[in-house]
Amino acid sequence: MSTTQPQSPLAAPETKVAPSRWRLAMQAIVQGNGIISVLAVLIAVVVGSIMIAATNEEVQTTAGYFFARPMDMIGAVWDAVAGAYAALFRGAIYNFNADSFAIGIRPLTETLKFATPLIAAGLGVGLAFRAGLFNIGGQGQMLMAAAAGGYVATQWDLPMGLHLIAAIVAGMIAGAIWAGIAGLLKARTGAHEVITTIMLNHIAFYLLAWMLATQGILQAPGSSNPKTAPMPDTAVLPQLLGPQYKLHAGFLLALVAVAFTWWLLERSSLGFRFRAVGENPAAARVAGIDVGRMYLVVMLIAGALVGIAGISQILGTETSGFGGAIDAGIGFDAITVALLGRSSPLGILAAGLLFGAFKTGGFTMQSSQGIPIEIVLVVQSLIVLFIAAPPLVRAMFGLPQPGARKKPKKPKKNAAQIAEEVSA
Repeated sequence: MSTTQPQSPLAAPETKVAPSRWRLAMQAIVQGNGIISVLAVLIAVVVGSIMIAATNEEVQTTAGYFFARPMDMIGAVWDAVAGAYAALFRGAIYNFNADSFAIGIRPLTETLKFATPLIAAGLGVGLAFRAGLFNIGGQGQMLMAAAAGGYVATQWDLPMGLHLIAAIVAGMIAGAIWAGIAGLLKARTGAHEVITTIMLNHIAFYLLAWMLATQGILQAPGSSNPKTAPMPDTAVLPQLLGPQYKLHAGFLLALVAVAFTWWLLERSSLGFRFRAVGENPAAARVAGIDVGRMYLVVMLIAGALVGIAGISQILGTETSGFGGAIDAGIGFDAITVALLGRSSPLGILAAGLLFGAFKTGGFTMQSSQGIPIEIVLVVQSLIVLFIAAPPLVRAMFGLPQPGARKKPKKPKKNAAQIAEEVSA
């Protein structure tokens, strides 16, 4: 009869301790893509600070005798950088030098106004990104939305309420059709959407220029200038906080668009098919998804979202009439917003607010501190640069690369194994 000897405590196998919830959360944050956007903004701000200090006259003067009195230069650098970003805050969030709260909060309303078209257009670009398409045609889609919405607003005579809705719907449909052309070409002929959307931008620009120069279409009656008549009161987006602020209901439209896009991507079967096509078109096709149809549908929806940006410009911001430069570079800035937001609706919302703050606060930095507005543009460009190179950002901060395999650890030897090796 055999008896089992109890195992020695020295030879007991090691028990693995499960990582704590906080450790798992920190690993998810460090290995996720969101941290790259945050760090990209941080690096860009640091580089911008160096440029602000380098272009400051006081810093340049004190640098001449740095070794004699180094604290002078250090103080000048601090004053230049702190003054610049304090001006950015005053111009974008709250002016703490204002006489009243109503005046002090005005910069925030300006930031929200500037962010409105960026958010809407960024959603259109980001939605296409999630389906594996590069929608570079935001400019053309905005221009066509502005043309259609402006025509309905200035040429149609409708009662209040209905007139505004008709103009908004017309703009969204025009943006959807213009983007849908690229989606249809992609689905039927395989034409690359980057080329087609860029060419459609040029077509839209010159088509709008013709409309603005033609009486009876968009040109103001009795005028020879390439500009529309002022938008009638029945087709203007209402002011949200009264006439003393320029924030209009287009911001609410942008928030509705964010909620709709989030639901579409995260909760609907159509959004699941979009994401499946974006991840692997071949696998999606094998699974029974009509990839070509998804290309067309996603571009239609993306164009409608960009159309909201065009409508918010003409019916909310430029109500006195608009010309051929109504897009104001928003169509291309939307690409940056979508990249910074990682094509996530909530991320795009945050990125749009950030870039709206940069744009609004940049004017205050220039006027009060004498800082070139180009530095703000450099900061924005650096954000895109670092976002486009996640391995660089991870290497700079020592973060683990996603998908990197860890070297397997050698199992620790217990006391019995060590004694056996020594005796041998």
